Amino acid sequence: MPELPEVETIRRGLALRMTGRWIVGAELRRPDLRRPFPPDLAERLDGARIGALTRRGKYILVELDDSGLLLLHLGMSGRITAGAAAVPPEPHDHVVLTLDDGTIVRFNDPRRFGLLDYIPRGQERAHPLLAGLGPEPLEQGFDAGYLNRALAGKMTPIKSALLDQRIVAGLGNIYVCEALYRARISPRRQAAGVVGIRAERLAGAIRAVLTEAIEAGGSSLRDYVQANGELGYFQHCWAVYGKEGRPCPDCNCAEGIRRITQAGRSTFFCGKQQR
Repeated sequence: MPELPEVETIRRGLALRMTGRWIVGAELRRPDLRRPFPPDLAERLDGARIGALTRRGKYILVELDDSGLLLLHLGMSGRITAGAAAVPPEPHDHVVLTLDDGTIVRFNDPRRFGLLDYIPRGQERAHPLLAGLGPEPLEQGFDAGYLNRALAGKMTPIKSALLDQRIVAGLGNIYVCEALYRARISPRRQAAGVVGIRAERLAGAIRAVLTEAIEAGGSSLRDYVQANGELGYFQHCWAVYGKEGRPCPDCNCAEGIRRITQAGRSTFFCGKQQR
């Protein structure tokens, strides 16, 4: 599933092609993805003027006139591209928007775990998918003090705590593994024990990893591409993710990068450096 850097990269790419444009054609080629589309969604989209595109966690919000917003989530295999009409359609292009300058926006989702929803203006924070999200890790206020408060008393492993979108929005398996490695914190350490200097290292590592990943266009793993169809490049910078058995990049530990399973997900780490 695309994580914060991939979603932010897509948001920025779409904003360049969509902001200020008019939707002159809205084609919904099926009635649903993960959940049914709102019954009047095509009518709301057709003829709407697009305003700003923003992001909340792993969700993209597209302003439509002054009436409401389109909520997008890529799910497991979804991708959204914006390009020329000459590009032939693909079998899983389930939503196709035509803009007034000829740009075609395609939501392609083979596994159909993505979603589209419509939110009336002013009701964003109350939407069930957005209401419980934690703070954005790249915004002011996400720091050691916040982590000290948010993790207090939590006996779950820190890896699991960071994947909880109520604690921090947008993080996923790849970037949690990478951030914990940079912070030299074991993924098995109880979350309540990540305080003081550990919390400071972790907050800094999360911000650094996400910032670098966005600059690289995200990580292309399986289906992800940027809004212009290009791949991301941050997968070439991974220190531990997906590198079980390879040498640790920062020490000479004999075992190398380890993999364990936590809550059904693979965790990659260095058993010597991460404590």
